[in-house]
Amino acid sequence: MWFMTKMKRKIGSQALVSFVLQQEFPTDFSLVAEEDSKDLRKDGAQEVVDRITKLVNDSLTSDGSYNVTLSTEDVLKAIDSGRSEGGSQGRHWVLDPTDDGGKVVLGVMACPNLPITSISAAGQHSPNNEVGWLFLAEVGGGTYMQPFDGSSAVKKLGVKAPPVRIDSHAKYGALSRGDGAIYLRFPHKGYREKIWDHAAGCIVVTEAGGVVTDAAGKPLDFSKGKYLDLDTGIIVTNQKLMPLLLNAVRESLKEKVASL
Repeated sequence: MWFMTKMKRKIGSQALVSFVLQQEFPTDFSLVAEEDSKDLRKDGAQEVVDRITKLVNDSLTSDGSYNVTLSTEDVLKAIDSGRSEGGSQGRHWVLDPTDDGGKVVLGVMACPNLPITSISAAGQHSPNNEVGWLFLAEVGGGTYMQPFDGSSAVKKLGVKAPPVRIDSHAKYGALSRGDGAIYLRFPHKGYREKIWDHAAGCIVVTEAGGVVTDAAGKPLDFSKGKYLDLDTGIIVTNQKLMPLLLNAVRESLKEKVASL
């Protein structure tokens, strides 16, 4: 039940974003998104589709900007409008952020489960267990955040604090507000990073004064379509630590290769 609710909200959000963007940019619309309607068009999925449609229409009604009621087919088409491959030409929306020629210029990132207080503050809890932050970043404009109701290389550097294992864009939000200093991501061999998992977070951290690169120290390139062309992994930290962290990562990778 929890999984279905989460998926319903995720797919519904994509349909809603897609619909709104098409209304606002009817002649210049390109959305790179993760979901499609394939499974929702199968036999037995009608109940889920109806729930998603209701969720989207309830959101449109509460906002009041668009006097329209979408049919289930309208919602399915909106979901499938996220099939753009992106690229280096034109403007592309990657769910929340906008991508201009491969350079992310705007990022809006909602983290409904990120605690109000710093996750690096051991033993401290948000008042009434409050969670939820909204991050906004624009190139040259810095990073802003506001609460809302709603989420071996290290050893070489001498880091002794235990790591915080966190998924979703919340990890970028946490670093941008100073909860931590280092984020390392080294997925298993063969895994390809998708741009929608990193585009908004990248600009949020960068505009807050941080640095986001691959393991070779190169900036992430969002102009290659749906996937990032990476050297091994992703490194996120501040400008002071980045040179030290890159050296530590390179040494660790060399030792790993030598041990094979």
